[in-house]
Amino acid sequence: MNYQEAKKLYEKHGINVDQVLEDLAKVKISLHCWQGDDVRGFLNRDQELTGGISVTGNYPGAARTPEELRQDMDKAFSMIPGKHKVNLHAIYADTNETVSWDKLEPKHYSKWVDWAKANGLGLDFNPTCFSHPNSDDGFTLSHPDPEIRKFWIEHCKASRKIGAYFGEQLGQTCVTNVWIPDGYKDVPVDRLAPRQRLKASLDEIFTEELNPAHNLDAVESKVFGIGSEAYVVGSHEFYMGYAVQKQKLLCLDAGHFHPTEVISNKLSSVSMFAPGILLHVSRPIRWDSDHVVIMDDELMDIARELVRHNLFDMTHIGLDFFDASINRVAAWVIGARNTIKAILRAMLEPVELLKQVELEKDYTSRLALVEEFKSYPFGAIWDHYCEKMGVPVRENWLTEVKTYEKEVLLKRN
Repeated sequence: MNYQEAKKLYEKHGINVDQVLEDLAKVKISLHCWQGDDVRGFLNRDQELTGGISVTGNYPGAARTPEELRQDMDKAFSMIPGKHKVNLHAIYADTNETVSWDKLEPKHYSKWVDWAKANGLGLDFNPTCFSHPNSDDGFTLSHPDPEIRKFWIEHCKASRKIGAYFGEQLGQTCVTNVWIPDGYKDVPVDRLAPRQRLKASLDEIFTEELNPAHNLDAVESKVFGIGSEAYVVGSHEFYMGYAVQKQKLLCLDAGHFHPTEVISNKLSSVSMFAPGILLHVSRPIRWDSDHVVIMDDELMDIARELVRHNLFDMTHIGLDFFDASINRVAAWVIGARNTIKAILRAMLEPVELLKQVELEKDYTSRLALVEEFKSYPFGAIWDHYCEKMGVPVRENWLTEVKTYEKEVLLKRN
């Protein structure tokens, strides 16, 4: 079915497809840089990957330098419709200096800003509280040693200033997200003291008021990790309470909850109490396995919650997966296109009609309509959108990735 015919079907239900595509073009996805080089970064590049993070595979062509990483991201963005953002970790500083992580400054990321500015991109940021000698025992901001704790506090303070620099320079708000790996492998005696130390550390980190137009702070929970199977200091309950009390964004990562939990069901509740939401869209096959995002039921439910409750103004969407078993550029393209495609599908549903029949307790119509719209020809709308935005239609992007792999990626090895 072509675009015009598909458009008529949706318009029968009062859906303005042209407006939908205008709204979709405003949605920004933050593409995570760490997919491009397996979370190695460029500071202490030979440091072992720690913090319960593991990357599987050795597919050829991983970026070895900031220039190669930006080149790969340029290629990925050429196949993703819309103008988006890049999510950087602190370890991706582009500098020839040997700099301690607690002394990082905006100047160490100026090349990233120049690149983002030239390409109309925004930047998000994360302190890197792992893969460092001061995190070797699994504790950072909740560490019992005040000197080590101070190191990580200063690192996070520096990260916030870098985030504010991104926002000021690019005219797009930077979300600076704090995640730490702190926890115990076995059952602790004292669950309270580490959380008290973490709260005190966060309070100190956030003491300086930054312009919210430049930087927004987020905090991210986890249910357990490799090496912290029995106890994680920064639990969902801890950060939910902290975000509400301190009015910080709450980060919901699709893989950071119990295997039977989904973040889509949390969005409406969180939206009532937190000032904003950061989504880390991932695919947890076996809990936090960080597989490339596919258009599965949970991705669709996340998109529907955002659309049905109009949460885009308060929600920041970022991808968070890392797969070294396949072409890394393709992983970005697959994950980003699926996320945008899911949002489009959700926007093409008759939300007001569905809410009306639900309010009227016509659950028969609700179920029937929801199911019928699953097979409506959104693919024709998606193809038109890709063509309109100047990116490859359907699987044609794969040919470009294979060519890039042959001409660029394979020559790195």
